[in-house]
Parts: sequence; structure tokens; C-alpha cells
Amino acid sequence: MYELHVGIDDTDSPEGMCTTYITCVIIEQLKYYGYHVSSYPRLIRLNPFAKFKTRGNGATSFMLRLNSISQIGEVKNIILNKVEDLSCLENENTNPGVVFLRGPITDELESFAINTIRNIMSIEDAKTMIQKLNAEYYIFKNGRGIIGALAAIGCPLEDYTFELLSYRLPENYGKKRNINHQSVISMDEKTYPQTFDNLDGKYMAIAPKTPCPILYGIRGETPDAVLKAHYLVETQEPIERYCIFQTNQHTDIHLQKINEIKNMQKYGCYIVSGEVKDTPWYIEGGHVFFKLKDDSGIIECAAYEPTKEFRKIVKKLQPGDQVEVYGGIGSQGTLNLEKIKIKSLTPVFFEENPLCICGKRMKSAGKDKGFKCSHCGEKIREKSKISKKIRRKITPGFYEVPPSARRHLSKPLIRLKGEST
Repeated sequence: MYELHVGIDDTDSPEGMCTTYITCVIIEQLKYYGYHVSSYPRLIRLNPFAKFKTRGNGATSFMLRLNSISQIGEVKNIILNKVEDLSCLENENTNPGVVFLRGPITDELESFAINTIRNIMSIEDAKTMIQKLNAEYYIFKNGRGIIGALAAIGCPLEDYTFELLSYRLPENYGKKRNINHQSVISMDEKTYPQTFDNLDGKYMAIAPKTPCPILYGIRGETPDAVLKAHYLVETQEPIERYCIFQTNQHTDIHLQKINEIKNMQKYGCYIVSGEVKDTPWYIEGGHVFFKLKDDSGIIECAAYEPTKEFRKIVKKLQPGDQVEVYGGIGSQGTLNLEKIKIKSLTPVFFEENPLCICGKRMKSAGKDKGFKCSHCGEKIREKSKISKKIRRKITPGFYEVPPSARRHLSKPLIRLKGEST
């Protein structure tokens, strides 16, 4: 028995198609010809800040068990022909890549995959790794997809979730998705928290907004959970096919814990602790910013308008608060917040004038002249303003962005065990 790992990436475009759909079609065709696909195909999300990503920056992989080496040629032809046939090659930024690897997943390949998820890797980096592994690659156009294809094969899944993706008939691509909203509410009530991020208020988070082949995607902890949920969703349009993927989504695998702010770089994804330096502020568009500092430096953090109510939590921070932030750094050098853990709150005080013996609040009598009461005329010279502690309107613990603004890789709080959320 021979094992063959297959990785595919960069087949779609903003105008349509989806690498998961192409993978699903390929797997069905391979099964038709009698080939055995081992376990669930994998959907591996890569760095959310990659410059040339289409939407969710996802690559796919699966493993075949072959009876003889002679079968590899036919398998490659089936896969490559289907990738060429279905990919959006007319789009200038679509550059598919396919990788074939025989043999085990090495530690070096796993490290390459983690680097691809957390940082930015080049086509040359991928080619060098492929050569070390004695693997094969096939490119279309510039073949940038071999980076993600290789990472999808090598990504370790110590933590993982599952996603069931259902696909539309081709004639419905680009049209409004016809999903019974009430059935999604009912499905969520019956399957949460084994499935999650199905709804965001009245918004159906399972349905994408793009003209891709996906009708809806249900995310959950087990294959049984997402399949049960799938059968509870009612649609007013036919489903062409569906496929369950094992995935690194919602695991925080993209985040690397770092001890000093000065070591953070653009396009990297981090967990870092520090002290709130200044009072958070709004800018035009409804985005909220604050600066986080430690002994090594300062980083600007942002809760953007799509994070909705999460921004109100961020706006309540005060200088001196100790927090741990989760997110990635974009091209402007700002950390995009995905979650925040408030570790401790600094006491905040305000000052007020003393009360008069008559019970009324006194007024200033002038600089260094004490206070006087406009009601009864009483005067006092020696007293100063009274300092009072303000009751903060937030408490220590975890806070997260809503499902509609959550990145594919960000772990929702429902998956964090034993934390104050």
C-alpha cells in the first residue's frame, strides 16, 4: 500500500469558484475510478494578511492509499485536468499550484506549514522545501499556489474543527442564497455549542456573501455535529453536493505568543501582553484605536467598525489597564484585534468639590481661596477637592469580536475551556 498526499491552492478568484469545491469534485471522481481517499480532506487556512489571498486564504489537501506506484500517473492526470478545467485561470491573480508527496510528513514540513500560517513565505521557499522532500509540484501560470498546497499537506492539527460545506448548482452562482432563516435558528438551538458561529444576531453567518459555489458552511467540533446540523437546515434551492473537511479553523494556530512588542513584524499574527498607554479614541468610520506599551516598545491596536459591540469594550479601557491582545499586524503596522483579555483594571478617580454643612455642593471661591456655598453663604479655606473612585463598566476576562467579523482562524471563546469570558 502506497500513501500519496495531494495539496491544492489558489484556484479561485473574487469573481467565483472555490478550492474546496474543486477538491470535492476531484475526490468524487477519484472514488468513481476506485481510488480510496483516507479520512476527511483538510481545509487549511493560511496567513490572513497574505497579499495575494482571495477571500479566506484556504488551501486543501487529502491523502490517497494506492495499491501500486503505477496508479500514480492516472491519479495525477485526474487531479491536474480537473484543476485546469475548473480554476479561474482568466483572473490575473489566480495562480494554481498542486503538490504530490509520497511518504511521511516530516518535522521540517510541519515547520514550513506553521510559518506559512503565521508569516509570509515565497514561491522559492516552497520549491526549496519540495526539493528537500523529493516531492513533485505542478504550476499553472506563476504557480503561487504551491506555497499553500504544500502547507496544507504539512499543517499539524493538534487542535482542529470540522466544516461541512454545501454547494449550489452552477446556474445559481452569483444569485441570492435561498436558505430558510428560521431553520438556521432552530438548527443553532439544537446543535450549539457542538456547532458554532451559525448566527450573529439576525445575520446568518453560515452563508457567504461572495458569488462562489458555496451555499452554506457549518462549523463544529465533530463530523457528526456538522452533519446533524446540515440535515436541520432547510433551503429553497437544490444542493448539488456537500463535503466535510477537517480544518485548522478557529484554533488560533496563526497566533504566536511573543514577549516583547519590539519583536512584532508586519503581516505577523501574535499574542502579546502590555499596558494601555492612552485613552482609546474613535476615528471617522467608527474604528477605535489605542496604544499598547511594554518595556520594549509601543504598538497601535484597532477594533474596526465591523467588530460592532466589541468596539465599546475597547473604548472603555483606560491608561494603566493590563491586557493581553490577540490579532495580526496589517500593512499599516496596526494590530487588528481578534480578542482581548483584560488582566487587571487600573483604579480611576475623579475630583469634586466638598459638600456644605447645608448639604449643597460648594463652589470654588477662586484660586487658593477655598470654597463657598452659593445657597447659604458658608465659606471654607482649608479644604481641597474630594477624590472619588469611579466604578468601571467592564470587568477582567476575555472579550471577542462577533461571528460576522471573526477571522477563520480565530478561536471563539466557546472553544476556550476554563477561562473567564
